Amino acid sequence: MTRLTEVRNTLRFILNDEDIALTDVPATQTLLDFLRLEKRLRGSKEGCAEGDCGACTVLVGRPRGGELIYEGVTACITFIGSLDAAHVVTIEHLSAPNGPLHPVQQAMLDFHGSQCGFCTPGIVMSLYGLWMREPYPATTEIERALQGNLCRCTGYSPIVRAAKAISTYGEAKKDPLVAHRAAIKARVTALRDGKRVEVGEGRDRLIVPGNVDDLAEIYAAEPGATLVSGATDVGLWVTKFMRDIGPMIFVGELPGLHHIEAFGGALKLGAAVTYAEAASVITQHFPQLNELWYRIGGDQVRNMGTVGGNIANGSPIGDTPPALIVLGAHITLRQGNERRDVKLKDFFIAYGKQDRRPGEFIESVTIPLLPAGEHFACYKLTKRRDEDISALCGAFRVFINEDGKVGMARIAFGGMAATPRRAISVEEALVGKPWNAATIEAAVAAFPVDFQPISDMRASAEYRMLAARNLLRRFHLETTGSEARLVREVA
Repeated sequence: MTRLTEVRNTLRFILNDEDIALTDVPATQTLLDFLRLEKRLRGSKEGCAEGDCGACTVLVGRPRGGELIYEGVTACITFIGSLDAAHVVTIEHLSAPNGPLHPVQQAMLDFHGSQCGFCTPGIVMSLYGLWMREPYPATTEIERALQGNLCRCTGYSPIVRAAKAISTYGEAKKDPLVAHRAAIKARVTALRDGKRVEVGEGRDRLIVPGNVDDLAEIYAAEPGATLVSGATDVGLWVTKFMRDIGPMIFVGELPGLHHIEAFGGALKLGAAVTYAEAASVITQHFPQLNELWYRIGGDQVRNMGTVGGNIANGSPIGDTPPALIVLGAHITLRQGNERRDVKLKDFFIAYGKQDRRPGEFIESVTIPLLPAGEHFACYKLTKRRDEDISALCGAFRVFINEDGKVGMARIAFGGMAATPRRAISVEEALVGKPWNAATIEAAVAAFPVDFQPISDMRASAEYRMLAARNLLRRFHLETTGSEARLVREVA
């Protein structure tokens, strides 16, 4: 392991057009608190403090693949420590005091896209990010960009109309963030010196490793520290549960954890690859996951959250583990210089407990590509369609032999147990049997052997069991093209 000897005791980033250098900042300080309390930039609002409502949305620009990419994030759960060598843009930067409104703002005004106005700054920033990427967006693109922004009074129709009209008020290529992108990129790049950042002391210490080897060295020495990547879960530990989780090691921007490779019949993702970064390659190789992928949180959550973090947190209702389990994914764990591979199905041991040793972190996730001729699907059930946590998530994979019998079956669920888990008994009831309705009805009887779901605020145990059985029936009908109706169980 290469030891990183140079340490910088200053956290540096650009805020709008101001260079920020912090030598004394709490590890758990959020960007929203910094903006509102210290910089008096109060356009970003606190609505939920958990990354759900989007009222605090700002843009963060970071180098991605040689370009400076701006993405919307929720400032309420974004920690200051994650912003080293980034460009933060708030709504105050869109137009000068007493100057003309920005095209996005003017469109929102003219198309009556605001009433009480509390959510409006976040909506404007989400539409701003979209407009820079796509000056003439389709309705579906606008709706996707607004998944993470809740509006309680205006309704979305005038906002969508405003989004379509932005380019009539100005050209995206002339916007300062686009026209001066090269100069801004040079400023941001100059901040990336490859040094380890350490600010604060004791439990209030924040650390940004210089590279992955440096991370391995730091975490081996301080296994009690909290690793923070996208903070879409960890942020709530602070804002909702008031947990003391320092010292904190920020790993989300380590280049060595952002690689995406397709080789040898598999797809390999670095642990810090975000949902947004992975979207195109995931949906290319696994088109069956297209719907699921764009129902993971809202746009801001997909820009922040990481595949590795979703796995490492071990939530029983995490979106990606059921699908990755049935695809046969494995993770590479690293502790110092030592690495080991663990099948994802074996990683989850019990609620809140994973097969991860002290000082060990997920370095990458490897997903075998689906062999030709196999059927695969994943379904997510929620109370509301967009930006909601699963009540139940089920993934299904089968291979049907030439004689019409099941040669292989893999089924996994989130929300049915204390961990994401395979339905082993259901699988056994399918293998070797004809892939027909009679076999499916015999197999659904095995669900109670595999699962004893609980009732909670998201769903009752009875609902979860019935829904899991009906998802298997749905999968069968979709793979056979049958016109038969789903069998309705009577409790």
